[in-house]
Amino acid sequence: MILVPDLGRHISAGEGSPQGRDAPGHTTHSAADRLAEATGLAEAIDLPVADSVVVPVARPRPATLLGSGKVEELAEKVRDLDVGLVVVDHALTPIQQRNLERAWDTKVLDRTGLILEIFGRRARTREGRLQVELAHLTFQRSRLVRSWTHLERQRGGFGFLGGPGETQIETDRRLLQERIEKIRGELDKVKRTRALHRAGRAKVPYPIVAIVGYTNAGKSTLFNHLTGADVLSEDQVFATLDPTMRERELPSGRRVILSDTVGFISDLPTMLVAAFRATLEEVIAADAILHVRDISHPETEAQRRDVEGVLDSLFAETGHDQVAPIIEVWNKIDLVATSDLPDLEAAARRATTRDEAPILTSALTGEGLDALLERIDRHLASHDVTMTVDLPPTAGRLRHWLHENTAVVATEQRDGGAVRLTVRVPTEKHGRLLRLLTETGLSAEH
Repeated sequence: MILVPDLGRHISAGEGSPQGRDAPGHTTHSAADRLAEATGLAEAIDLPVADSVVVPVARPRPATLLGSGKVEELAEKVRDLDVGLVVVDHALTPIQQRNLERAWDTKVLDRTGLILEIFGRRARTREGRLQVELAHLTFQRSRLVRSWTHLERQRGGFGFLGGPGETQIETDRRLLQERIEKIRGELDKVKRTRALHRAGRAKVPYPIVAIVGYTNAGKSTLFNHLTGADVLSEDQVFATLDPTMRERELPSGRRVILSDTVGFISDLPTMLVAAFRATLEEVIAADAILHVRDISHPETEAQRRDVEGVLDSLFAETGHDQVAPIIEVWNKIDLVATSDLPDLEAAARRATTRDEAPILTSALTGEGLDALLERIDRHLASHDVTMTVDLPPTAGRLRHWLHENTAVVATEQRDGGAVRLTVRVPTEKHGRLLRLLTETGLSAEH
């Protein structure tokens, strides 16, 4: 059974909630969209939905979130439908969850718990599983409250089971903390490995283009179409959790690395943002970011704000300034009525808050992807360096390297078989060229 509390102005992380109004993902999705999304979340882990309902909440109650009358009414429905699990699409405090489970005599899962269950089911790599376990344990630790009387037993102090008089809740909290610290240590190793990989790519540098977006916006389908990869791309939320990177050649011949990342969602649990920071560091290190939007979705603007909110918090928490250009990709135009396309194209041209108009694409059919690749090429080329190099006849290897790794703008034959080349050098290869010039005793004019 799916239950969506409608707090009017949708303070999904507001009063009566443990997260606070400044939680990442605070947004203004309609109750109908939230109901559809919550149903999709449940179906993502094969939970059969017996019923789904939007419940107006005039004033959140600290003990149960819902009013007492509504709690009793829903208890009767839970009994009639023989419901084994109620999913509440809202962040519940431990006390609220406990009280609702008692009132309805069934298991209650809030939005955070449901998303964690999906992540636990979908993670495939060791890194992904570690990140999910860290988020699960952080969540479980917040559920250890002293109102749970079965955790108040005193236990003796022998061996590693706790000191004299240590209560069960203190033991459980300590064991959870020890496991959390162990996982963080393992994730630090993953972080260092990723840093080494980035350093290795810097030696043969390719720009990173990170793909981000709301879950189910078509990121993996776009990634597969651009790279020929076979990343899982299904019409369901969080189809991709583990990051995937592939190389791609742009129209100019420049090679880039495309990175597919986990999808974002409204009210994304804070501990998940923290747990997946190692993965999302690829976004921080990116030279360009593709923000893929499902432009056919009725809540596309709210989804855009959710993604931008998570990105802002990610850059703020890691102390990085967001310098990579963001290219908006208005995806799934194949789902837009033909009669509506002219209005959509006009809206893209009016998007004056962006440096350039968004690119309209269909990752499914391939429409607009050539224009997207050219836009990426142009963004990266805007930071290229133009240089003029005089090459003697003996510098054949350097001349070959320039033709292979730079854009030759002009060629001028000189006396004695020498040649003057004007080249546009990608920023990532500028340092390499300077070293080659030094090794050959040559110089260049900028």
